[in-house]
Amino acid sequence: MSRTKFVVITGGVLSGIGKGTATAAISRLLQQNRKVVSIKCDGYLNVDPGTMNPIEHGEVFVLEDGGEVDMDFGHYERFLGVPCKFDWNLTSGKIFNRVIERERRGDFLGKTIQIVPHVINEIQQWWFEIAEREKADIMTIEIGGTVGDWENSWFVEAARQLKHRVEDVVYVHLTYVPYLDSVGEAKSKPAQRDIALLWEKGIRPDVIIARSKSTLSTKIKEKLALFCDVAPRQIISAHDVETVYDIPLMFDNEGILDILGPRLGVTGKSDLVQWRKLVERIKAPRHCVTIAIGGKYTELRDSYASIIEALRHAGANTDTRVLLRWVESTDIENGKLNADEALAGVDGLLVPGGFGSRGTEGKIAMIQHARENGIPYLGICYGLQLAVIEFARAMCGLQGANSTEIDPATPHPVVDILPEQKTVDRKGATMRRGAYQAMLAEGSLVRQMYGAPTAVERHRHRYEVNPSYHSTLQERGLSLCGLSSDGRLVEFIELPTHPYFVATQAHNELTSRLEAPNPLFLGLVQAALARSGNRQLETAHAEKEY
Repeated sequence: MSRTKFVVITGGVLSGIGKGTATAAISRLLQQNRKVVSIKCDGYLNVDPGTMNPIEHGEVFVLEDGGEVDMDFGHYERFLGVPCKFDWNLTSGKIFNRVIERERRGDFLGKTIQIVPHVINEIQQWWFEIAEREKADIMTIEIGGTVGDWENSWFVEAARQLKHRVEDVVYVHLTYVPYLDSVGEAKSKPAQRDIALLWEKGIRPDVIIARSKSTLSTKIKEKLALFCDVAPRQIISAHDVETVYDIPLMFDNEGILDILGPRLGVTGKSDLVQWRKLVERIKAPRHCVTIAIGGKYTELRDSYASIIEALRHAGANTDTRVLLRWVESTDIENGKLNADEALAGVDGLLVPGGFGSRGTEGKIAMIQHARENGIPYLGICYGLQLAVIEFARAMCGLQGANSTEIDPATPHPVVDILPEQKTVDRKGATMRRGAYQAMLAEGSLVRQMYGAPTAVERHRHRYEVNPSYHSTLQERGLSLCGLSSDGRLVEFIELPTHPYFVATQAHNELTSRLEAPNPLFLGLVQAALARSGNRQLETAHAEKEY
């Protein structure tokens, strides 16, 4: 029997009400001097979200070990400050694959393989293996989707049966209490029905987190407690907050540790002093800058969740509110907007990662405008490659320079596919992924920002700056200031003559934390702040979204 203590977090009524951030917040409060491991169970049959469209599923979060996982892992890492692992994300695809592989090997000795008990047992075995391998004191298990969904039913059943196999397991359920403006009050009936459905699945929650527009009244708490068969203190109000980093503070104030702590062996209060200070800076900063984000998935902000958070981290640590101007790069490419108009009045530009040719010329036009007009620039992954293409065309005289991903027939393939990738015909888990070390050039701005001769960042890409053009780019003034350990691959570039023109082949947004912002994001906000003349928040104009 596992000695690890377990917290199972389920959700109901509807999706998208914050189960991932609730799990992350609970994990942070329980952390103290305990080792907390947060895992996520997703019902979809994909092995991982790596092949899913960001508009459909949101951002793909890449881990140090190269795993492509659900974006909730971004919340886990940002709140806990520890790297997660690929096998902490269970999908139905992974579980079914493992069961079928065992059946093909003959492990079940000819038995008929069924959801119960074989899939259920496999899920629990996976949980126990992680607990043992990580020597976890506490495991928080988020069950994706909502209770009642068919595709997560085996995870819910595995969670129900868990109480028969471990000594300490508590159940936390996130539900929804809508507020009806027409009658001017919150309505608890959806939450009551939701908890009744959870009872039908055999789980009686120890804590109910009631998501709502505003703080739950004592009357509503008491009503929920009565119909859900819990004490009012077990109802945690989770109202709308200005920033997700308020959530641990809100749960702490609601006394969630007083309920969970005794069951899980956690005593004392969480140390949230620095966290609280940074949250206050997010909500009431002194300064203000506007950063343009040039992308092609701007219709769904979740496509860039980690970038938004990394900018928020940098803002909190510089006492600055970072306003975002979303620029759809295809609008520039199609002539609906030009780069001058799109970037008028901004203090910085960020071009994030992406794939495919659509919108690339719009991004290149924005990069050129930033380079020529001294606007601070940060390029991430594709943002580095497009900056190299722009520089090659404008400053190296390489007419038609491009990436072979965009134009396979380009006369100057300054960005080309990795040789080892040319024979790959499968899409899932085939890119250069995970953490890689870069050697940083002495005297470079990037080395100064990282404060070390090396930097380790996470990657997710197939194409690289073509080594055949390295010398040409450097001769014309582009500093290849960060290279792979073997000197073959470009990891960082910068323009020494520019106030702040930096790009990385990595996805450095993934390693940013509220209490430890990523150096290049911090540098971008600092440079933008300098360009704005340390603009005070009260003098800033409301930002228009394009």
